Amino acid sequence: MHAGLTLAHILPALAFVMLTPLVFVRRFAHAVWPERLLFPLGAIVGGTAYAMSVYSVGGWVERSAVLIFNTLFLVSLAQAYRYSRQAKHALKLRWLVLAIGILLGIATTRPVMGFFFATSRLTHLEPQQFFGIAFWVGFSINTVAVGLWLRSERAKSLLESWAQYS
Repeated sequence: MHAGLTLAHILPALAFVMLTPLVFVRRFAHAVWPERLLFPLGAIVGGTAYAMSVYSVGGWVERSAVLIFNTLFLVSLAQAYRYSRQAKHALKLRWLVLAIGILLGIATTRPVMGFFFATSRLTHLEPQQFFGIAFWVGFSINTVAVGLWLRSERAKSLLESWAQYS
């Protein structure tokens, strides 16, 4: 059961991450298929993340990070979808960038976990004790970084100019 759920989460997440650049490459700007696949894949990734939180190694600390950041991911993805349906391309891109940034927080979590594993002989912390902290740190770094970037003038002009190609 757990292995199947993990595969049901990881495979759509891999497809989501592989499709993401196609949404932002100008050569594919008028191709709608990458974006049409991105939204359902994101919904599957989010749904399975909730289900996987039942088996969290880090207990309630990890589970709380997953529930909060996964909800932020799904809300951001839903907003991007809504603006996509309304042909408000700049707003769609802003929300999509936020969703992608939050989703990639799991990649930032991995080196944080590596740090905890590497220092476990000194700290005597077990994975059950640091997995939740690693999730909070990884997802927080990405969410804050992407949020700050989206507020920058560079991001605003870049997304506005890219939205013209959509």
